[in-house]
Amino acid sequence: MLTWLGELSGFSLRSTLFAYTRPPSVSAPTQTVSPSLRRELARDLGVSHASAVVVGTIIGSGIFLVPAEMMQAVGSAKLVYLAWVVGGLLSFFGALTYAELGAMKPQAGGEYVYVRDAYGPLSGFLYAWTWFVIAKPASIATVVTGLVRILGTFSAFSFFSANIIAAPFALTWGQVVAIAAAILISMLNYIGVKKAGEFQLVFTVLKIAIIVGIVAICFGGGGAVGGGWANFAGSFSGAKGSVTGFMAALVAALWAYDGWNDLNMVAGEVKQPERNIPIALIAGVATVGLLYVLVNAAVQYVLPADAIAASQRPASDAVAHVLGRMGASIVSAGMAISMLVTLNGTIMSGARVPFAVARDGYLFPALAEVHPRFRTPSVAIAVQAILSIALLLLGANFRQLFSLAIFAEWLFYMIAGSTVFVFRSREPDAPRPYRMWGYPFVPALFVTVATALLLYTFKNNWPNSAYGLLVILAGIPFFVYFSSRRQRASASL
Repeated sequence: MLTWLGELSGFSLRSTLFAYTRPPSVSAPTQTVSPSLRRELARDLGVSHASAVVVGTIIGSGIFLVPAEMMQAVGSAKLVYLAWVVGGLLSFFGALTYAELGAMKPQAGGEYVYVRDAYGPLSGFLYAWTWFVIAKPASIATVVTGLVRILGTFSAFSFFSANIIAAPFALTWGQVVAIAAAILISMLNYIGVKKAGEFQLVFTVLKIAIIVGIVAICFGGGGAVGGGWANFAGSFSGAKGSVTGFMAALVAALWAYDGWNDLNMVAGEVKQPERNIPIALIAGVATVGLLYVLVNAAVQYVLPADAIAASQRPASDAVAHVLGRMGASIVSAGMAISMLVTLNGTIMSGARVPFAVARDGYLFPALAEVHPRFRTPSVAIAVQAILSIALLLLGANFRQLFSLAIFAEWLFYMIAGSTVFVFRSREPDAPRPYRMWGYPFVPALFVTVATALLLYTFKNNWPNSAYGLLVILAGIPFFVYFSSRRQRASASL
């Protein structure tokens, strides 16, 4: 399916959403590392791999869980769908913006490159600092912990909650399995981006097949167990309602859509990036939006609004309502596979940011190394894995660190998205293989909504948001150190 979307020779989206022209060449970023470290990353990801990075990274556990949270927030199927549509459009507008940026600057590091080139090295470094030290390690830790929890619902893995050791600190089997998953997927990415891309493609196709199967089961058997179209007219009387409720539902939807920007981080390893990045972003986000709408409709068809609001796992309960206990197991298996694919995409994209920063001379030179055989940012991948394992060993404490990063993520979404205006103004004649549809209104809307959600996040979680801001600012002394070190190295040449 993904290959079909990407390989269409005419590609119908091309005529309506962007005009493609091949640039004369792809310029390399300015690098300050020594010639011995000038090996380049391998451009081994085709359009189908790139599309799988988008789809596979976005679809995690969110779609299986957030329908309940959204129903609790707004109370009706119509408003739930409005939140899904608005969230999908905003993500699509963001993808269009990033498609232009990624095609114009197809370098490893993605958002770091855009922020650096638009607003200077300090802004770029603070983005990368937050990404490398907290955001990505915490994301990896969150995904593998969720994976272990899903597996723990199977009786064969009930021992995950038991301690291996209790002193001097507690370590459970679940933590060990989570650490093992992080290490194994990191190793897969270490030995080649093409191998990681093939893994992403195969399991993303499997993930899509499972989701389509869940939809078919619900619509095929939901009517026989009391479901039907009448459920779409029902409501949940205990919903928050008002603008606050809708904003809560929208945030939940955007959380489920999160991850579409990860492809831009591996732009330096995508073949024909000026063509394939826009195709993968546009087709990938559109595919995810369609799947999300179908899953939500399937759940709504089987379960009334009150049941959805009361459920901890609406998709699982809907399938179980049709197939019994076996149905819940099918959804749990689908969630586990989904999270494994998300983990691969997260690890793949995460290591490219510190690699790009180190190549600019603002981090330790070892992080800029390209493996001589595998042509991957091997040291950056290994260090990212170590940071993730450290958070996993902290147990529940890493969740607080992750909440600190939420404010920073929305802040840098807003900043990175705004760079398209800077480049259009400063470099009007620069080669742009893809000129986004709807400029300047589409990126302006994306940046405006990102700003509104940033303020909403700060207001509703201001202590962690304030701590997140302090974490960002804590990178300034490190920038000063590496900047002076970089200047000394340049002066000695």
